[in-house]
Amino acid sequence: MHLEEMKKEIERLVLEKGFYNKPEDVPKKLLFAFIELGEASDAWKKGKSEEVIGEELIDVIFYVLDASRLACSTINMDEMFLKKLEKNKKRQYQYGEGHRLESN
Repeated sequence: MHLEEMKKEIERLVLEKGFYNKPEDVPKKLLFAFIELGEASDAWKKGKSEEVIGEELIDVIFYVLDASRLACSTINMDEMFLKKLEKNKKRQYQYGEGHRLESN
């Protein structure tokens, strides 16, 4: 399933369940994604199963894709993913990770 297909499935779920579904709800959806990311981190730190961690990470993806459908509805997320992937491939090795280099 592609990102655009996932957005449509998420939209059906949102409408069926009566979840937040207005552009002004985008900040809430992004906050919920952040909360789910924290839950994934917590599950990993506590040594929970990959199944539990994976489910939390999927919750993040759900909220992000749902926010994208309201915040940037004219953007095809499959195309955006590929565009961003190509951009990142052109970055130098360890781009933005200089803070991790050890001083000798």
